[in-house]
Amino acid sequence: MASTSKEERQTPFLISLVSGGLAGTTVDVALYPIDTLKTRLQSPKGFRAAGGFRGIYNGLGAAAIGSAPGAALFFSTYEFLKVKINNTGLVTSADPAMGHCIAASFGEAAACLVRVPTEVMKQNMQIHHQSGKRGVVDTFRKIVAQKDAPAFMSSILGGLYRGYGITLMREVPFACIQFPLYERMKVEWSRYKGDDVTSYQAAICGSISGGIAAAITTPLDVIKTRLMIGKDKHGEIYKNALDVGKRVVKEEGWRKLLIGIEPRVMWISIGGFVFLGAYEEYRSISMKMYGYEE
Repeated sequence: MASTSKEERQTPFLISLVSGGLAGTTVDVALYPIDTLKTRLQSPKGFRAAGGFRGIYNGLGAAAIGSAPGAALFFSTYEFLKVKINNTGLVTSADPAMGHCIAASFGEAAACLVRVPTEVMKQNMQIHHQSGKRGVVDTFRKIVAQKDAPAFMSSILGGLYRGYGITLMREVPFACIQFPLYERMKVEWSRYKGDDVTSYQAAICGSISGGIAAAITTPLDVIKTRLMIGKDKHGEIYKNALDVGKRVVKEEGWRKLLIGIEPRVMWISIGGFVFLGAYEEYRSISMKMYGYEE
């Protein structure tokens, strides 16, 4: 159902929580191989040394564990805040883009509490293609053992939150591009057809807006991937996001910051279609199932 120019639609907290969790699991499992190839292209080892086309489902277990709670946290926060922000009068109902940007930013911050440890584990497993040697439990132990890692509470959590800052730096701009575009496209399509958009039409809006946001934020994604992997091809530890950026440009050239843009745009465009389409469908079914009026 599209947002109107008069007021934001309201979604009960539990429905946005469950629908978001189901949508997150759906898209992460369905498109996991593309994500693996993107990560290996961005690896300092190089694509072939990081595994090439072998073991493209390595790390799926870690991704599956984190996808549902991460997506659930995002949508429950986003749906709640965009209504609250609209009701405060801080943004005009005719142009709610800033409200969507703020709500999506807080949603990403909440989701990253789960997403970052999941990404750290997943990406380390993706570049170690001999999956028998690096399962979920073994990878978790190795990362937690990294007490000197440049990460939040590394003395306790090791490297689990390595890259949290750069992940937020990637996700917040991404969300501020994707979700205002997504919401606006739904509104304009709804006006054009004279009715609410369907889940399928919302999925198309999600695909287009996601692809645009993915292309623009690719350099941040490259830096985030390198930082989460932790070391360059010579085994030297990355200190922080700025250090990663400087070393990549100096040693490999600025074009390396765009490596993986094709699979990233393809993955997120398809992912936006599946993720937001699935969310809208799960939400619609749940609203009817529990007797809420839309």
